Amino acid sequence: MDGRIAAEATAWADPEKINSVFADLRRHDPVSLVDVPGYEPFWLVTRHADVQAVERDAAGFTNHPRTVLQTAELDARLNRSGKLRTLVHMDGTEHRTHRGVTADWFRPRSLRAVQDEVAAQATRALDDLVALGGECDFAAEIALGFPLRVILSIMGLPAKDYGLMLRLTQELFGAQDPDLRREENAGNSYGQVFGDLFRYYAALTRDRRAEPTTDLSSVIANADISEVERLSYYVLIATAGHDTTSYSIAGGLLALLQHPDQLELLRRRPELIDGAVEEILRWTTPARHFMRTAQRDRELGGARIRAGESLMLSYVAANRDETVFPNPDRFDVTRTPNRQVAFGLGVHTCLGANLARMEMRLLFAELLRRLPHLELAGEPAWSQSLIVGGVKRLPIRYELERA
Repeated sequence: MDGRIAAEATAWADPEKINSVFADLRRHDPVSLVDVPGYEPFWLVTRHADVQAVERDAAGFTNHPRTVLQTAELDARLNRSGKLRTLVHMDGTEHRTHRGVTADWFRPRSLRAVQDEVAAQATRALDDLVALGGECDFAAEIALGFPLRVILSIMGLPAKDYGLMLRLTQELFGAQDPDLRREENAGNSYGQVFGDLFRYYAALTRDRRAEPTTDLSSVIANADISEVERLSYYVLIATAGHDTTSYSIAGGLLALLQHPDQLELLRRRPELIDGAVEEILRWTTPARHFMRTAQRDRELGGARIRAGESLMLSYVAANRDETVFPNPDRFDVTRTPNRQVAFGLGVHTCLGANLARMEMRLLFAELLRRLPHLELAGEPAWSQSLIVGGVKRLPIRYELERA
């Protein structure tokens, strides 16, 4: 099988095909060189052990200068502009320093302070289902809004701006998807969306500096970092902070619908919810990859990697590795151990991992508690995106009890 499929946005709308290709690569060519017209060459890493080895060697494999897979033209344009510098773009001491700006906010002890707010938002999401009358697109009408409201509440943004943030996030991560991208001048969609986000957060920074509050936005606004880094920080938290979780929620519900024995097991044994969340994360893996650049020559998975060459760490492939996950194509909420890598590993582990787990745990617990009946009401659809993606359309029919 040819690893070039990893660079085809349309292929990601067919998860069975992607998983089949990755399974073949894990067996026969686990670290394969991919050369696609329009992209700089890269090594595609598909085995769990190799992804883990790269992630745990942060000095030998750096985030900079190539963070995600995008065209050579876009790589060059963004590198020249210097307008985006998030934690994803940083390494070493710089990364540790900038991660420390908000790290305390996402520790378990701090998150306990927002648990009531997350639970309230979960209840609101279920009330929205009741109001929708028994049939809806769960992905678009529930899964998207719930984590967005949580993260923007933590940031202290006004509710009137939630719709704007939702649209901009969808346009940012869905730039390759005809259903999600910005229509006008689609070829420069990234630049347009980043411009809108930066203007919004520049105004927010001025406000929080003039009148600081106790929210997360004030922490970022008054941190000792550059303006580019500040605006990039806002963008990272407000976009990645909800989009990945929304795809996990939609994909998790679909998995339960496609595996009714697991849905019934969770109904009978709600104490399994923590394990179910880990299995949903493995199954959906919404952050599909990140790139790394080798800083020295070394061997990886039988391939000879040269200093300066790029690697694409496929978390999707690693989370279906047969040597780590017995029967990986079975959705099993009792799977243990579950060494899923949906949040990455090592120093670059997702900053919001604990918040995402809390959101999923509380929403699914509420869903199962008030869910006497649920079924598919049409065909689901997956987004066409190389970076962050998953189920974008999930029509369901249901009965729900009022709170």
